[in-house]
Amino acid sequence: MPTYETMPFHLETERLVLRPWAESDAAELRALIAERGSGTPTVEHIRTGIAKQLTATATTGIALLPIQRRDEGDFIGYCGLVIGRSTVEEPELAYELFQRAHGRGYATEAAGAVLDAAVATGRRRLWSTVGTWNTPSLRVLEKLGFERDHVSTEDSGEVVWLTRSLP
Repeated sequence: MPTYETMPFHLETERLVLRPWAESDAAELRALIAERGSGTPTVEHIRTGIAKQLTATATTGIALLPIQRRDEGDFIGYCGLVIGRSTVEEPELAYELFQRAHGRGYATEAAGAVLDAAVATGRRRLWSTVGTWNTPSLRVLEKLGFERDHVSTEDSGEVVWLTRSLP
């Protein structure tokens, strides 16, 4: 099994800062998850999830990172690499932003920085999985050079699997 460099856990773009999780992110992350419309988890549940993320990051060397707008300093979502439906060798690019932050190019900007971080780890390919209904996310991935691989059906509906080779 090839070994990979650990991805950088602090990324900056023109408008955004991606950084490691802090316990203070729990309330914001809870609000983001609640926006999905399938219930609001407890703060304790969120803190446990953040702790699991940090443990997984220590093991895998990849991370899902909170996104803050540089000027405003507010939490607008997260972006990073996860094992998700994939593997540590070919992780998934994942992101989710508050609806108030949609349509401004933040997802593309954050995901572009994470793509560069993935290249620096020495990986050769990434995946991303998105509900077929999620046209804005599919557009973000298209802009980043991801291509459709296949569609699967899950309990939540149809999911598009996209892949991107890395240089």
